[in-house]
Amino acid sequence: MVTEAPKQKVQLKQGMLDNVMRQFSNAAAIIGLNSNIRKILEVTNNEILVHFPVRMDNGEVEIFTGYRVQHNNALGPYKGGLRYHPTVDIDAARALAMWMTWKTSLAGLPYGGAKGGIQLDPSKYSLAELERITRRFTYALGDNIGPELDIPAPDVNTNSQTMAWILDTYMSTKSPAERSTNTHVVTGKPIGAGGSEGRDRATGYGVFLTIKFWAEHNGIDLKGKRFIVQGFGNVGYWTAYFLENEGAILTAVQDAYGTIHNDNGISVENLLAYSKANKGSIVGFAGAEPLDNGEFFALDCDICVPAALGNQITVENATKIKAALIAEGANGPTDVEAEEILLQRGVEILPDILCNSGGVIGSYFEWLQNRSGEIWQLEEVMAKLEKKLRESFTRVMETSKKRGVDKRTAAFIIAIQRLEDAYVQRGIFP
Repeated sequence: MVTEAPKQKVQLKQGMLDNVMRQFSNAAAIIGLNSNIRKILEVTNNEILVHFPVRMDNGEVEIFTGYRVQHNNALGPYKGGLRYHPTVDIDAARALAMWMTWKTSLAGLPYGGAKGGIQLDPSKYSLAELERITRRFTYALGDNIGPELDIPAPDVNTNSQTMAWILDTYMSTKSPAERSTNTHVVTGKPIGAGGSEGRDRATGYGVFLTIKFWAEHNGIDLKGKRFIVQGFGNVGYWTAYFLENEGAILTAVQDAYGTIHNDNGISVENLLAYSKANKGSIVGFAGAEPLDNGEFFALDCDICVPAALGNQITVENATKIKAALIAEGANGPTDVEAEEILLQRGVEILPDILCNSGGVIGSYFEWLQNRSGEIWQLEEVMAKLEKKLRESFTRVMETSKKRGVDKRTAAFIIAIQRLEDAYVQRGIFP
């Protein structure tokens, strides 16, 4: 039962890096993490910052700043997305890279964590300019990425086309003999360029599956349950698509342009078609009414899916949330203070490193297929994804119960312990 929270003292909004460090420190203290290993995991391995010039369509040259932060590779090659957004900076990249380390470890993948991107608003550039920016960024990164070193993937405002440009640019720097063995330098590629069936929906499907597992665990039927989604990109759309197919009702959506709401339900497919025809915006959709952005999280619903950017649920809006469940489709959407309020009120949270891990699991499947020269059918990919996610979900629930901790802390404990085991068994050079 969700209860009202007592009045909270307003605190300054914390950055994502501060949030992930506090989440890590909390779990590390509970398990008594080896102090030397803790020192290693508290810092990143490598931080790459590049400034590079690109000629615009009008002939002018613009200088861009790109980042790639490689947090840890004790379990395997660095893995993580590239995002194109004005909020991209070194601290954001550090935080997101650390979350990727915990996410891949929790999922039991042979990967470490990395993240990066370019500080820009892609809506201000033409497709031809974005291609030149992407290719020049790839060239600037050089040998800091590679199929057995660091494997980028799509993230906010990047997609399969972006990955195809990176792949082509990277391969053009290799000898003819090497090109055929480097297709797994990125994942999330188009099918024709070596991509995997199901990778486009893997993250959203994973969010849906985690919600479904939670519902089964609690004896809840999703049919008729009302849900709201923040962000109607790849993750938000596919999550809503699968939830709607399960009988749940989408009642509100918020994106970068505005918020819409309809108590009687919003057709996911109709909204997608409108968004595609309206340059990605949901504003003006005839099947819903506009709503003030500040009212989104306060809407009456059963499930809230933040699938946009980090730090969206804060102390300012946590007391207003009416959902019984928050399923984190985005990375770091809930800050630490807000989470404390929500847990006190009985709101359950499916943490990002579990809930949205379907994307990196799908990327792993694509990477495996490229390495072995195999092509898996969609049904096989989806079945493998469900099996992998169910295993992670079960471990988190068992650890949460055994330790008497919330699900995020349980997920961090599992992830950190796997890394601790690797360091203890291998030792630290020299």
